[in-house]
Amino acid sequence: MNAIQVKGIRLFAPSSRKELIDEAFAQKKILVAVNAEKILMADQEFSDFISANIGYPDGVGAVWLLQRRGYSQASKIPGVELWLDIINERHQINTFYLVGGKEEVIQATVSKIKQEFPTISILGYRNGYIQSDEEKDDLINDIKSKRPDVIFIAMGSPKQEKLMEELQKVHSAVYQGLGGSFDVYTGRVERAPKWWLDNNLEWAYRLIKEPRRIKRQIKLVRFLRYLI
Repeated sequence: MNAIQVKGIRLFAPSSRKELIDEAFAQKKILVAVNAEKILMADQEFSDFISANIGYPDGVGAVWLLQRRGYSQASKIPGVELWLDIINERHQINTFYLVGGKEEVIQATVSKIKQEFPTISILGYRNGYIQSDEEKDDLINDIKSKRPDVIFIAMGSPKQEKLMEELQKVHSAVYQGLGGSFDVYTGRVERAPKWWLDNNLEWAYRLIKEPRRIKRQIKLVRFLRYLI
């Protein structure tokens, strides 16, 4: 896959979602959603983490950056959709493990997945509220024992990245951080309507719904310098 470097971050420009998924399985790496905010806020440690794995364009800012660097066909690949693409494509040949959300959310997520994909093999799951080193050790040991092919971690940044990095050291698999994707999947959080998504205006819709995000959005003006 083609890639560019920006602020020490290697950002891939996949030609399709399938290419991105195939690359993740070929390398057994962590899929890291990259947007303008992550690029701006990344310190050296986080930049190195993304570059050691597979950073993909999850936000329109990352897409614009790729397009400015010559990849005119670059398109947004929302992580909230990508994990379901992986399940759809690989559920008959790979095994899965899910971590994240409140207890009722992870229960509802697993139940819905099993309804939509009756033949899927989910080897384990738990909520995202890991309260102690003992709980984390139990999770690590369970994953080491069951050896799933794909692990989804929905805890938000940077918690999910730190956990995935730790897990990757003891068990090689495809990992993806999902933020609040389980809440969206189970209908607890509403995503932007199709028109807003099709016109790369999901950020604007979220701003209308959550005006307090304006401070974060104003900071993103600094990202424009990477597009010049």
